[in-house]
Amino acid sequence: MSDVARRAGVSPTTASFVLAGRRDMRISGDAEERVRQAARELGYRPNLTARGLRTSVTRTIALISDTIATTPFAGEVIHGALDAAGAREHVLFVAETEGDPQTETRLVEGMLDRQVDGFVYAAMYTREVRLPPALHDAKVVLLNCWARDTRAPSVLPDEVNAGRDAARLLLDAGQLGGVHVVGGRHVTRATPEGVWAGVERMRGIEEVFAGAGVRVAGVAECDWQPEDGHREVLRLLDAGAVPRALVCLNDRLALGAYQALQDKGLRVGDDVAVVSFDDSDLAGWLRPGLTSVGLPHYRLGRTAVELLLDDDAGPGVRHVPMPVALRASHGPQ
Repeated sequence: MSDVARRAGVSPTTASFVLAGRRDMRISGDAEERVRQAARELGYRPNLTARGLRTSVTRTIALISDTIATTPFAGEVIHGALDAAGAREHVLFVAETEGDPQTETRLVEGMLDRQVDGFVYAAMYTREVRLPPALHDAKVVLLNCWARDTRAPSVLPDEVNAGRDAARLLLDAGQLGGVHVVGGRHVTRATPEGVWAGVERMRGIEEVFAGAGVRVAGVAECDWQPEDGHREVLRLLDAGAVPRALVCLNDRLALGAYQALQDKGLRVGDDVAVVSFDDSDLAGWLRPGLTSVGLPHYRLGRTAVELLLDDDAGPGVRHVPMPVALRASHGPQ
């Protein structure tokens, strides 16, 4: 710092203020530029560890998740978080617990020992969580989850509006009856009231159809795998019902539904409209292309980090819109 100040012809205090980005001291534009030029010529880099000890700000943050980091489906969450951190000149540490409480405690305490400025606490699928005690006094944003015992803000996909959008697509395409839902709220022994995404999507679907005076002809409650979609749609067709439209609660169910319709000689988009959720790679590969309401992975990650670094962010839920990928499966466009 002394070398930079000497070359720029300013005091060490002025050089320190310029290179720290502080604006609480009047410094001329010419002096500021001389300092920055001297720093470039000398290859000056601040000692971030020393600065962190002095200011209690390390310009590092941590993303702690269960299994996000190693799942290809949610890689964009990390991408969005990294971009937001980089835009604010922060380094993002990413750590994964694999759902193990002891691993989680060790990782959180390790990040606290490294004096990170805050945490994004993330979940692979949307659900209620319990924050580890070590985070109760830390700056935290919850990503794709929420906790009742904290005032930390949460960032969640807007699943209710996603359900509304899916229903409106069918109404706009003229589907005013014979609509069946495949997957429903995902009611299983482990989730007797349904998973959060299923409950929220169904709320939006039923609200829009009810508002339009359209009765949902049936809801097949089942798991959300291709074999479940295939089985439930075959069961429907074998019972003599020919649906005009199917709302599949995710793309894997839609894959099974496509196969069942094909088995019975029915054409997707012509004989039966199909809409889905998640907009996975699968949706673009199916023929005809599957209209699907996507999960906003990148925007979720970016929004969480932006909130974490926003000193004015208060508690509450931020819902991130889910984009619609229009393809041919839902009929006339």
